[in-house]
Amino acid sequence: MFAKVVVFGTLLAAANAGLLHGHAVSSQSIVRHDEGHIAAPLAYTGHLIHAAPLAYAPLAYAPSAHYAGHDEYAHPKYDFAYSVADPHTGDHKSQHESRDGDAVHGYYSLVQPDGSVRKVEYSADDHSGFNAIVHNSAPSVHPQPAYYHHY
Repeated sequence: MFAKVVVFGTLLAAANAGLLHGHAVSSQSIVRHDEGHIAAPLAYTGHLIHAAPLAYAPLAYAPSAHYAGHDEYAHPKYDFAYSVADPHTGDHKSQHESRDGDAVHGYYSLVQPDGSVRKVEYSADDHSGFNAIVHNSAPSVHPQPAYYHHY
């Protein structure tokens, strides 16, 4: 019986020998590309000779050009519109915006998850700032599926 226990212990030790690993090892390599490729000089030297100027003369500046004009910019005017209608995902939205000078007018609309439609009309100008009016339609009513239980 003692021999069986020794053989069993030896087999158990041999089986566990492959499972016992050494210490965990981790390594990394950091490569920095933001440093210069030229090494700094080993020593700095000062000025060898400091001599006084031969003659003192006042600095002469070029006359400055005075700009009294006004930049002319083109009159800003654009008209932009897009829409998306994807029946697969249920994504339905549209937008339209137009600008003439400093006045911007536009709207956007989208279908919300409950089926209602939100439409926002907006305008912006120098006199009244940004104004938006939001319109929400009632949620759309979908018929509920009928469940029949047969016993």
